[in-house]
Amino acid sequence: MLSQISIGAALIALTVIVHAISLEFILKILLSIHAHILVRWRVFAFSFVIIGVFVAHIIEICIWALFYYSEASVEQIPTVEAALYFSTSSFTTVGFGDLVLSEEWRLLSSFEAINGMILFGWSTAFIFGVVRHVYSQIYAAVAANT
Repeated sequence: MLSQISIGAALIALTVIVHAISLEFILKILLSIHAHILVRWRVFAFSFVIIGVFVAHIIEICIWALFYYSEASVEQIPTVEAALYFSTSSFTTVGFGDLVLSEEWRLLSSFEAINGMILFGWSTAFIFGVVRHVYSQIYAAVAANT
């Protein structure tokens, strides 16, 4: 059990770092765009943010999947596709149950689910913040013109 906790903590730390770097990258790009352009092309800006966050989640899912696939003791995950499927199912908390880990490793899927919930929450807050910022620019422009 201690090894599961240690491995889970390491994988969570790695995915949190990936997420933080990803959101920082997205934010730096958005901040480099003049507010007038950002407001005018907001649909594309929002799409960029959503796709960027989605890619971050895919990378994080792949990190877990690579562990599942590379770990010799996890015999229930025989292929890369199965590892990605299991990881996606766990990360998104869907958890179909058609693939399960042995008792020796099953806590990891729970840790991945918790990890996914936290990172999805962080992503939602980030997206909300971007949308709020863009619309506050619009409201400020409208108020200045009235």
